[in-house]
Amino acid sequence: MPTYRAERAVPVPVDIVFGVAKDVERFPEFMPDVKRVETLERRGGLVVSEWTAAVSEFGRTIRWVEEDVWDDEKRTCEFRCVRGDWQVYQGVWCFREDGGGTRMTLDLEYDLNVPLIGPLIKSIISKLVEKNAQQMLAAIGARAAEIGARPKQVQ
Repeated sequence: MPTYRAERAVPVPVDIVFGVAKDVERFPEFMPDVKRVETLERRGGLVVSEWTAAVSEFGRTIRWVEEDVWDDEKRTCEFRCVRGDWQVYQGVWCFREDGGGTRMTLDLEYDLNVPLIGPLIKSIISKLVEKNAQQMLAAIGARAAEIGARPKQVQ
């Protein structure tokens, strides 16, 4: 089963970056391939959400339901697909302080259920998953930088 690790450092405090990552319902606002995220259940650190994403390279949409377990103290999220187009989609997000900024790490294990899939298509899917993981980290970092740059509200 394919695995992938994506990593990115951003010059934004970890609490801001972690907050952006936890707010998955807003991902469609700043991640063009994510078309919809709807929270189905929220109980403590557990969030169950339904996702719809575009795979423009194949001209198709994929859908899945994901279980996320957020740990605010450790600033991590363990996630896994519980049903949908992914046969396997699971991993861990980690957010660590890094010299006043944040280091984001995404460890991912995946297998997409595409009928009659051949080795060439599996290779293309691997490249798309890697590209998407990097784009997600970049988008979260950019949104966190935007939020971190906003003037503080006087209370």
